[in-house]
Formats: sequence, structure tokens, C-alpha cells
Amino acid sequence: MSNSHLFLKPGFINVPLQNGVGRYVSQLQRVVLKFCKNNGSSRGMREFIESGLVNFAKENPGVVVYLKPRRHRSAVIKAEYLNGDEQWMSCRNSTQEEISKWLNLLVCQSKNHTGTRIRKLWHTDHPSIQGPWTPFTFRDPKLNLATFPNEELAKPKDSDVSNHERLIELFKKQKLGDLENRRGE
Repeated sequence: MSNSHLFLKPGFINVPLQNGVGRYVSQLQRVVLKFCKNNGSSRGMREFIESGLVNFAKENPGVVVYLKPRRHRSAVIKAEYLNGDEQWMSCRNSTQEEISKWLNLLVCQSKNHTGTRIRKLWHTDHPSIQGPWTPFTFRDPKLNLATFPNEELAKPKDSDVSNHERLIELFKKQKLGDLENRRGE
């Protein structure tokens, strides 16, 4: 088993706060598409620029797209996020569809997640000394010694009168009110 994961930067699962409350703000700020005009390994990038780039720009108006032709280099996508993270992705010999999928992934991400070892799946900024809440946290301790089925515990806690009995009382009050209205006429 490899220990290469121990050398990754440790971190927690996190997202931008309040993103999606009111409106969603894409965290991708800028995309730079680097390609060669002649190199065969950049053919997919050139095809994407010719046919799919305008649609991508219309669908994502908050993302600035730059094109940077370079001589004798393979195609690269460089993504820059609002929090300052940058992500480089090699697109050597990638097809137009693959580049479109990678760009859609970059738009949906909130930052560069590559190279991060997740420390815990559950994290809070303000941990509780008492531990996490459970449905049994504020239960009555006498439940630990009770034998079930128990008639006393089967009754509702806050009410001695059942809903059926309340409906009968409301019906009787309504009937009395109708009788008094008839007498008053």
C-alpha cells in the first residue's frame, strides 16, 4: 500500500458560505485555453474553440474566457477561482467533447480539490463539548428502567383530553350556540 496520500495537504470538506441563498454564484472566475495552431495534440482544443466556445460563453456569462495560442506546446486549460486557487489541466490529444466535459466540471467546482487529503468527513467550526445531538439526547431517564409496553408512556405527554373528545366538545358548543341564536330571533 502506498503512503503517497500522507504527503498531500490535509483539509476539511468545505463550500463557500451562503452560496445558493438568494442566487448561485459560480466560483470559477477565469479560464485560459492554451493551444497550438499547428500541433496535432491540440486538434480537440481547436475544434472546441471553433464550435463550442461561443455556447460555453453564453451559458456561463460570469466566467471570463481567454485564448492563448502558443507554438509547439500541447493544449492546456488553466482555471482560476474566486478564492485565488488555480488549476492546470493538460488536454493533450483530448477530443472536443472531453474538453467540454472538463470545462463543465471546472464551472461546477468551488476550488481546486486535487492534492487535498480529507481529514474528516464531518467537521464543524464550533464543536460541542456535549457531543453531537441525537433524538435520545433530552429523553426522560426513567425510560431506561421502564418495561414495555407501558400504558403511562403510551399516552401523550401534554394532553389529558384526546382529539376525539375535543371534537365532541366543539360540536356541543356549536349546537348550543345555534340554539341560543334561534331563541334570540
